[in-house]
Amino acid sequence: MASEKSLDDLRQELDRIDDALHDLLMRRTEVVVQVGAVKGIDNAALLRPGREAEILRRLVSRHHGRFPKVSLLRIWREIIGGMIGLQGDVSVAVYMPDRGAGYLELARDHFGVVLPITPFRSAGQVTRTVAEGSATVGIMPMPDREDVEAWWISLMGDSPDLPRIIARLPFSGPGPGRGDGLEALAIGRLAPEPTGYDRSWLALETAPDISRARLRSVLSAAGIEPTMLAATQRTEENWLHLVEVSGHLGADDRRIRRLVELKQPVFHAVVLGGYPVPFSQEDLTD
Repeated sequence: MASEKSLDDLRQELDRIDDALHDLLMRRTEVVVQVGAVKGIDNAALLRPGREAEILRRLVSRHHGRFPKVSLLRIWREIIGGMIGLQGDVSVAVYMPDRGAGYLELARDHFGVVLPITPFRSAGQVTRTVAEGSATVGIMPMPDREDVEAWWISLMGDSPDLPRIIARLPFSGPGPGRGDGLEALAIGRLAPEPTGYDRSWLALETAPDISRARLRSVLSAAGIEPTMLAATQRTEENWLHLVEVSGHLGADDRRIRRLVELKQPVFHAVVLGGYPVPFSQEDLTD
């Protein structure tokens, strides 16, 4: 009888904890609505990948006990997605060339069950949909994949309506039952925010026949640390390169000016955006 009473007491305590969690979630919703009223309605501005990354990293850094970190992050990603949906008309366009390609699942893992998601057969369609404002964010294939078009070239213009790279997925580790290693980039019409733990994407127009070693050397001379030479596209006159670099780069960064002022071999440089670095497996090990 004593054991049964103890178990009943523990279940009642769990019910009280659930009620307290629910009360806090409802209170958080009220505060988010107030924040939305202060900011005004700007669907693109509702996406704050940098702010979201800072929230999740803070939670992981203070987490202790036996509850898995990956479960903690999935709960908060669902909360964040639901809160974004409350504040405005936010939608997601997803590159999905074939059924089961995995990009739809990546998007749902990241943005949750509330935000509407629309698949498109080509990366170009996703880019146009986001550029036109028909979708707030687009999920794109990694540009180093050989089986996809060089969609990043369409982001090299100067128009303020052009999307920028804003996130890399998965941010919180692969979703349940998916260990395929698939990754993607998210694009949106907003400027990435620095978090202190970032990567940036830089598109370069250079003289032809430049070697990877030479390109790395030129970037280093300008104070830019390349982490990956992701893609190269040859044109009739020059070559276009996509480079991932360490840290946050803004469009007016003095290192970009220095890179172009060197003239050879870089003629033109455009920052295509960036992202907060996702959690590593080590970060999420309990």
